Amino acid sequence: MNLPYQVFIALRYLKTKKKHRGISVNTLISIGGVAVGVMALLVVLSVMSGFHEDLQKKILGVNAHVVILDYKGTIPKYKNVVERLKGEKDVISSAPFVMGQVMISYGKKAHGVFLRGIRPEMEIKTTEILKYIKEGNLEDLAPKDGIPGIILGKELASSMGVFKGDIINVLSPVGEIGPLGMLPKVKKFRVAAIFEVGMFEYDLNLVLTDIGTAQEFFGMKEDITGIELRLSDIYKAPVVRERLQEKLGFPLYVKDWMQMNRNLFSALKLEKFAMFIILILIILVASFNIVSTLIMNVIEKKREIAILKAMGATNKGIMTIFMLQGLFIGLLGTIIGVAGGYLLTYVLNTYQIIKLPADVYYLSHLPVKTKGFDFMVVSLSAIIISFLATIYPAWQAAKLNPVEPLRYE
Repeated sequence: MNLPYQVFIALRYLKTKKKHRGISVNTLISIGGVAVGVMALLVVLSVMSGFHEDLQKKILGVNAHVVILDYKGTIPKYKNVVERLKGEKDVISSAPFVMGQVMISYGKKAHGVFLRGIRPEMEIKTTEILKYIKEGNLEDLAPKDGIPGIILGKELASSMGVFKGDIINVLSPVGEIGPLGMLPKVKKFRVAAIFEVGMFEYDLNLVLTDIGTAQEFFGMKEDITGIELRLSDIYKAPVVRERLQEKLGFPLYVKDWMQMNRNLFSALKLEKFAMFIILILIILVASFNIVSTLIMNVIEKKREIAILKAMGATNKGIMTIFMLQGLFIGLLGTIIGVAGGYLLTYVLNTYQIIKLPADVYYLSHLPVKTKGFDFMVVSLSAIIISFLATIYPAWQAAKLNPVEPLRYE
């Protein structure tokens, strides 16, 4: 297959004469600049995607995909609601829960937390929080000597100086009405287990107990706070939420995990976009090298351009030659950058070279998640920027007057 003459000449112009080795060095610098920019952008985006995925995994490990609540605060006869959920193809499992704010105390220390009452055999099928238990086991939740069990987060246990088997006091601000008015309710609990999710907020501010114990403590009788649902596909949560809301109606309302964590995930997306814009400047700087390389090439090739025009080459053909030359530089840089970025992310993810202090970040190494979409967007951006950088030098070459370079030949 015969190549168009523009392609043939553009490829030839990438190899310069020996006396003009400086231009070839500039070409290599231009290719290297694009490659470094693409590689840096891909690695940063992959690391941010890794952090995003790790955070999402931990949030969904503690919380359900969809939660059903009641505007009145509690759901009476919740089994009727569970019955109405049967037949929902996207719902894998469900679990009732009771939630309330309490104060726990041990010795002279006290801390406000959320007390969640769960049914362990159902909770383990709906969320993953019970899989994070590091000390103790679920069997210890059963009352011993009249004292029910409770599960604390590692950060909370550390800050309170509590260990498995210790007895703590749990105080509810909404208690019983006595002669002096509303009195807080206090109950003793035994530390049955300690969990560690890896997120400071959960490990410090969440405690778990049996749902029956929580109902009795909050005076809810058989009522519950809400129903947790686990879905077959977490990204179908908004669709399932709308469908269930229409099906269940008032006074029940449905929330999904995206709604409950909208601010956090929106901030992460904005941060990732901001980093993309900042790091794309590296590729823009490399594009200036392409501009300078092509301008120097145009100056060197004045005589050849004049000969081509004398032989019938059009301004459009001359422009095409130098635009192709710049595009080849951008393509080479992008290919090298993509290969280098993929290799570096693979090494970081497989061999975990960059270690992190687990007590600070709750991660033992830098998380990396490669996404095909990120690679495609970065590659296209680099190629487009490289192509745009060729327009001015190519236009300068096209408008060159062929008479001047050939006058003294």
